[in-house]
Amino acid sequence: MGLTTGIIMKKILFLILPALGLLTVGCSNMKIEDFEGKQPKFVLEQYFNGKTRAWGIVKDRFGNIRRQFTVDMTGTWDGKVLILDESFRYDDGETDQRVWRVRKISDHDYVGEAEDVIGKAIGKAYGSALNWSYTLALKIGGRTWNVKFDDWMFLQPDGVLFNSAKMSKFGITIGEITLFFKKPDEKSQASAKNSFAVAAE
Repeated sequence: MGLTTGIIMKKILFLILPALGLLTVGCSNMKIEDFEGKQPKFVLEQYFNGKTRAWGIVKDRFGNIRRQFTVDMTGTWDGKVLILDESFRYDDGETDQRVWRVRKISDHDYVGEAEDVIGKAIGKAYGSALNWSYTLALKIGGRTWNVKFDDWMFLQPDGVLFNSAKMSKFGITIGEITLFFKKPDEKSQASAKNSFAVAAE
């Protein structure tokens, strides 16, 4: 989900922070309420219950692709809390893992927690969209950087979920992560699982 972005950001933050002085402040006037009634309706706990796969790229402020990756996710929904276990594989063969606990508060509100989230991640859903706001404490080179995320998810026809997350530090946009999610069938899941492994050899 959009919450996958924390691990990925940790891998590229040391490349981006030195250039902060060259960046400009970014903003958006988009409001989650604008998507009320949009179809298909995105219900977070339903979509991520079970197996899900994502493909993504990480870009810096200047549009340069820093990393490519896939994520295999297993979600378990008990009616109140979604446990989402994420396994990452990068194009250089590196792997990583992350576990989220997401609680549904109302039809429109979610709260998420993970080990490196400062406080809680706040999610709001309307129609086909969901917006997450959260801050991650990322340890880089012996220091901890608090990086803010403005994370948007949009459900498309045929079960495709689009995710775009902008990252900022000191109010300055420092990068963007883009992902596509889909429920894989057994054949496509096996094929995608081996794709980066072959490329890394």
